[in-house]
Amino acid sequence: MLLPFVIGIMLSAGVALFARYVGFDRDRAFYPTVMIVIASYYVLFAAMSGSVQTVVIESMVMALFAAAAVAGFKSSKWIVVVALAGHGVFDAVHGHVIENAGVPAWWPAWCLAYDVGAVAIRAWLITRQRHGALP
Repeated sequence: MLLPFVIGIMLSAGVALFARYVGFDRDRAFYPTVMIVIASYYVLFAAMSGSVQTVVIESMVMALFAAAAVAGFKSSKWIVVVALAGHGVFDAVHGHVIENAGVPAWWPAWCLAYDVGAVAIRAWLITRQRHGALP
C-alpha cells in the first residue's frame, strides 16, 4: 500500500517541475485550477458508480473546494495551499464520510500523497517568491 503514496508524491513533484519549466505556474490561475481538477475526480468516480445521489453529494463537496480555489485566485495564494491541505484531509476520511463505489481502492492514498506534495511545493514557491528568489 506504500506504492500509491510514492507515486502521488513523485507525480506532484513532476507536475510542479513541469509547470515551472514551461511557465504554467507563472499564471496565478494554475494552482487554483489544479485544485478544482483534483476535487472533480470524486465526482467522476461517483458518475462511474452510477449513483446520482453520490454525484450530487460529491458535487457539493467539489463546489466547496472550487470556491476555495476562486477565493485563493482572487485574494491570497495561501488559501489554495490550505484548500489543498484540506483536500488531503478529505482524502484520508473520504471513505468514512461518503460512500462512493466508483473510487478505486488505491485512490485516497494516492490523492492524499499528491495533495501533500502539492502543498509542500506550493508553500515553498510562495515563500521563495516573497523573498525574490523566483521570477
